[in-house]
Amino acid sequence: MILINNKSLDASPSNGTGEGVACSKHWYVAYVRIHHEKKVSEHLERMGIKSFVPIQQELRQWSDRRKLIDKVVLPMMVFVYADPKERREVLTISTVSRFMVMRGESTPAVIPDEQMDRFRFMLNHSEESVSMVDVPLIHGEEVRVIKGPLKGLVGEFVTEGGKSKIVIRLNMLGCACVDIPLGYVEPIREKRG
Repeated sequence: MILINNKSLDASPSNGTGEGVACSKHWYVAYVRIHHEKKVSEHLERMGIKSFVPIQQELRQWSDRRKLIDKVVLPMMVFVYADPKERREVLTISTVSRFMVMRGESTPAVIPDEQMDRFRFMLNHSEESVSMVDVPLIHGEEVRVIKGPLKGLVGEFVTEGGKSKIVIRLNMLGCACVDIPLGYVEPIREKRG
């Protein structure tokens, strides 16, 4: 079971005239103090700013008992969906240190909506543990999952350590990976007209 704090996005903001307005909000990664991911996310929610903390439940074994615990997939990081004004507000929280920036840049790095949607879908629906790999993986074939809990997910199919995996690449963060049987995916072929 995967737990995430996630509100629905308004895909077509309105300016009150019935016409859509361009949305200047994007996904960013805020660095936060260790073990403060959930608290920062709750604070942002109270401020009216959408955030996302990828969390999975994991079974831990101690010498005398077993217990399900919540594990943050990306420690010290909170995804924030914000416009420029809201980004400045995020930095007023004492446990937020800064936003992730690309090397040589001064503006915060944007995580594309499509990557975030796929990553959140993977976390939300996978029965297997999702792992993050920060070393470069060889690009795999683009595939669509055709059965199982991840049905409909589009990603890359790679083989690593003899295991088949579906991979979602996240700008600057690496790859989210989950084991998947070969028979659960089909290649996406470009249509030729």
